[in-house]
Amino acid sequence: MEGKSIDCRLLLVLGLILASEFVNGWTDAPNAITTVVATKALKPKTAVGLAVLGNMIGAFYGREVAKTIGTEIVRPEAVNLVTLGASMVAIVVWSTAVSRAGIPTSEGHALIAGLAGAGLATAGPGVLLLSGWKKVLLGLVISSCFGAVGGWVTAWLLRFLFSDLSPKTSQRVFNTLQVIAAGGMAISHGSNDGQKFIGLFTLALLLSGTIPTFTVQTWVIILCSVVMGVGTSTGGWKIIEKVGIKMVKIEPEQGFAAQTAAAASILFASHLGIPLSTTHTINTAIMGAGATKGLAAVNWGVVRELVLAWLLTFPVCGLIGFVTVFLLQNLF
Repeated sequence: MEGKSIDCRLLLVLGLILASEFVNGWTDAPNAITTVVATKALKPKTAVGLAVLGNMIGAFYGREVAKTIGTEIVRPEAVNLVTLGASMVAIVVWSTAVSRAGIPTSEGHALIAGLAGAGLATAGPGVLLLSGWKKVLLGLVISSCFGAVGGWVTAWLLRFLFSDLSPKTSQRVFNTLQVIAAGGMAISHGSNDGQKFIGLFTLALLLSGTIPTFTVQTWVIILCSVVMGVGTSTGGWKIIEKVGIKMVKIEPEQGFAAQTAAAASILFASHLGIPLSTTHTINTAIMGAGATKGLAAVNWGVVRELVLAWLLTFPVCGLIGFVTVFLLQNLF
């Protein structure tokens, strides 16, 4: 009976991880195509197809972020499947609720906060690992600063270098470049956010005794990337409208600048195993690029909504993860 109980528990937790990966594709991956849809460089369905393909490719980019999430945020030996399941409940509940308002949240931060809260409920403060949390803090700096500054600098340089182009030529050139950059942005998203859930899936297999050591399996990458792709294909149109139209009325060269700066920042972080918020990175890059036409070009009311959601993600998801541990312990 015990073996059957463990098998059922593993299946439930793996299902919750895949559900979270689906939500990530649905609510977070659309950020990769926000600018190409907002500027009409691509039709929505074509843009979604590009995002799906790019995210799936990006999930195969290295294993460092997966290792950070699976082995450096909480002590693997101190947590259990209930801990992982509770952290996934936090992601699904919070991200689904906030996305209904069209506000993009960071599934990466929701994952880390939920895992921390659930870990604290399971094993106390000693469960948290300083090495991983240093990377999380560094990710906050990269996503906020590199995104905003990179978007502003890149947009300013493009404006300076190509100021002689006619509006029609400029739109044609940068719409084409935007499509390329959107593909890069989608790949970068898969390389970071996709790898986070791959790391959790692998940790679940380790805790259940299915694998002897923390080794990312190719089939896990394929499964998680496909689920994320399916989630992306469902749209996320409210988020695209909120960020790409209501926050900043983005133009082709600004869209290209934002995507290029964000993709470069995310791929840099992924290479170093730093889990950052891809949502923060692209949104701050869009803000920076939009601000090259003056601060008034940015709808700061929308920015306040985004920042509030970002600030609430850590405490809310941490609390949900913490409480859910006790609920699941009673269930099992």
